[in-house]
Amino acid sequence: MKNITIVLFFLIPLIAITVNPSVALSQSDDFYRIETRDGNVFVGQIISEDENEVVLRSESIGTVTIQRSNIRSIARIDQNRIRDGVYWHSNPQATRYFFAPNAIGLEKGKGYYQNTWVLFNNVNYGVSDNFSVGGGIVPLFLFGSSSTPVWILPKVSFPIAKDKFYLGAGAMIGGVIGSDPDPLGILYGVGTLGNRDRNLSVAIGYGYAGDEVSSTPLINVSGMIRVSRRVYLLSENYFIPEAGVTGIGSIGARWTSENFAVDFGLFSPLDDADGFIGLPWLGVTIPFGR
Repeated sequence: MKNITIVLFFLIPLIAITVNPSVALSQSDDFYRIETRDGNVFVGQIISEDENEVVLRSESIGTVTIQRSNIRSIARIDQNRIRDGVYWHSNPQATRYFFAPNAIGLEKGKGYYQNTWVLFNNVNYGVSDNFSVGGGIVPLFLFGSSSTPVWILPKVSFPIAKDKFYLGAGAMIGGVIGSDPDPLGILYGVGTLGNRDRNLSVAIGYGYAGDEVSSTPLINVSGMIRVSRRVYLLSENYFIPEAGVTGIGSIGARWTSENFAVDFGLFSPLDDADGFIGLPWLGVTIPFGR
């Protein structure tokens, strides 16, 4: 049973690279995404426009006329986002799995807030297309504790072949306010095959505490694949080479809208754990930025 579980943990990342869902376009005409000042979003084909208004034909609501004075933004949609005449929004959390980052970079001016089990909070922002920085906190002070874990998350990303292969490096630089002043965290490098909707990442990291760096690496293998307009399958797995197959594996899913994502999964030991099944994961992500 244990061996089957290990195989399943690897199955989703492998599928993420080997499966390439076909994209069927309804027609070759351009599609546009229009966001209005009152927060509505319309997707469709522009059938006419002048200096005062834009007339858009949408598969879901038919023809709609939008006053230019009420338009906040208008942008042409990549044809790959139109599948069987339906708009597939971009991945609102493409640069991270449950927690582990991949090598794909946040676009300049975009970011996200991530919350896991209420207590764990992350915010990341794209300073440029190749560099992002973030931070996190576990606000234990809300419960009267004098110790508060905090961390900083810098990451550099390089698209070696866009939508095919990326390299990245970063760190989790942490500490505990009100307790041990020595910093602790992890330094890592990561490579990612694939694009923002389906990819496989392999990373290697070294933990540190104070001025001492671990001599034993931690290896991460993670993957995601989009299986429908709103659903992704995820797997995030950690291994310690010196201990054989000892590590932690996970399997789960991500439900998304254009401006929201919910992750749920199960993390479980890869070796015998005296009947322990695993720990559930529940997290939400809210993207922001232009």
